[in-house]
Order: sequence, then C-alpha cells, then structure tokens
Amino acid sequence: MAATTVKVFNNGPLRIEGDFTIVDHNGKEFGLAGRTALGLCRCGLSANKPFCDGTHARQGFSSDCEARDLPPVKARS
Repeated sequence: MAATTVKVFNNGPLRIEGDFTIVDHNGKEFGLAGRTALGLCRCGLSANKPFCDGTHARQGFSSDCEARDLPPVKARS
C-alpha cells in the first residue's frame, strides 16, 4: 500500500496522492474512478467542490503555506 501524501500548493489546491478515499459528511464515498492523485479545493470557489477546478487561478486566490510544527495536542479533561 502506497503512503498517502498531501502537498499544499501556494496559491492553489491541496494535492493528495497515494491510497485514499474521500467521504462526504454522511460517510458516503466519492467515486474517484481509480484516481490515485487529485487536487482538493482550498479557495472555496470551485464549481466542483471538494475538487479543484482551477478557479483559484482565475480569481487571484492567494495563500502561501510553509511547513511548520504544530503545538502538542492538549489533553482533554
């Protein structure tokens, strides 16, 4: 099984590659037609959400993301 990787593109989508499924809020799977890589919308403007359709480029979406460490998870009481 291939590891799943998510790459954040500056000013663009999230690209997911590997072995994955995508489900809606009810747990129903999207039919991915055998794809092992695709772009997920990050700008909120895609007409094909949750998938990227390139609208971010036409609308001037801007968001730069550099890798960083998250703080430790807080324990729940």
